Amino acid sequence: MSVEDLLEDRGSKPKQQSNAGRGGGGRQIRSGKVFRIHGGDVFVEFGPRSQGVCPLTQFPEPPTVGEELEFAVERLDAFEGLLILSRPGAVQKADWGTLEVGQVVEARCVGMNKGGLEMEVAHHKGFMPAGMVDLRHVPDISVFIGEKFPCEIVELNKDKNRLILSRKAVLVAERSEKREQLLAILEEGQVRPATIISLQPYGAFADLGGVDGLIHISDLSHDRIKHPSEVIKEGEIVQVVIKRIDRSGDSPKISLSRKDTMADPVSAQMGTINVGDTVTGKVSRITEFGAFIEIAPGLDGLVHISEVSHDRIPSVDKVLKRDEIVTCKVLSVDSGRKRVSLSIKALTSAPERAETGPGGRGKREGRESLDTPRKDDPELRKLKARLGAKGSPQLKGGIG
Repeated sequence: MSVEDLLEDRGSKPKQQSNAGRGGGGRQIRSGKVFRIHGGDVFVEFGPRSQGVCPLTQFPEPPTVGEELEFAVERLDAFEGLLILSRPGAVQKADWGTLEVGQVVEARCVGMNKGGLEMEVAHHKGFMPAGMVDLRHVPDISVFIGEKFPCEIVELNKDKNRLILSRKAVLVAERSEKREQLLAILEEGQVRPATIISLQPYGAFADLGGVDGLIHISDLSHDRIKHPSEVIKEGEIVQVVIKRIDRSGDSPKISLSRKDTMADPVSAQMGTINVGDTVTGKVSRITEFGAFIEIAPGLDGLVHISEVSHDRIPSVDKVLKRDEIVTCKVLSVDSGRKRVSLSIKALTSAPERAETGPGGRGKREGRESLDTPRKDDPELRKLKARLGAKGSPQLKGGIG
């Protein structure tokens, strides 16, 4: 009598396990209640006349009596009248005679070839394609040679001695379980460890332990960087702050920050700078509106173009050069915005200039010329005669 016949006869027909995510396997999954734990065995009841046994070693933690769990039906022990069970996804001791698609077994990597890894299960050869070794691309899969690890059987043909394994399928299942647990406890503001898994020009993706998040390039460091590789590398474990969690879509989007877990050197330096101080620094950047002066590691102050020289200059680069050392006076400090305004010309005296009046003549000369009576000349005589003829003997305006 088959397992299906036994369960059907006892009113507890098992359900076929879904092919999704299980490599097309046909293992039977039943929900049963733990009714006894004895030695290294866990006894499970599926119905009044249907019982099974599962090794205690397949549980991450010992179950409690009365707890209802799902089990995979491996075979029927006709002598004992018990179903031999395993936990879905649990690593099982390999036995070629009982291997089935969808089982998770421990396998050893014994070599590699162009397409993937050569595996051994229950003294039989197996194969793991390179794309099924890990969740992400592994540049050198030879690091797995000699290692033992759990794999899922995704293809099995015993007649042809063909066995295809996937380590990736096991990792996907583990990650899916961790993902749900992690999303339930993740909150904005938490500080958590994360593993850098990918570097992009705009930032870095990090694995929080089942869920990925993005660290934008501006949140990687307090210093200005052009590429994430300047401060981190793939595989590195870093501390991050969860800035934002967007759960509106099918897949949550998580924004992370690395720099928020690090001391800000700029803030520390800002506290040592006061208005009126004289500081010396290096020209780090020149723009149309001024020059940035590095006055401390990570801290730049701005010299506006109007504060470079007492003379009017067409552009900053006519006076200053990159990496030039200059001395400046602190005009203002904005700790909140981390901005420092500087002046070079404030430390030098303005050159003396002759005051000029109308017509380019000196103002003093102009005033004296207005006080000196105009000499008589033909034009002045004509003007006096014309005005005098109209009966205006008293003239104003300095003509007579």
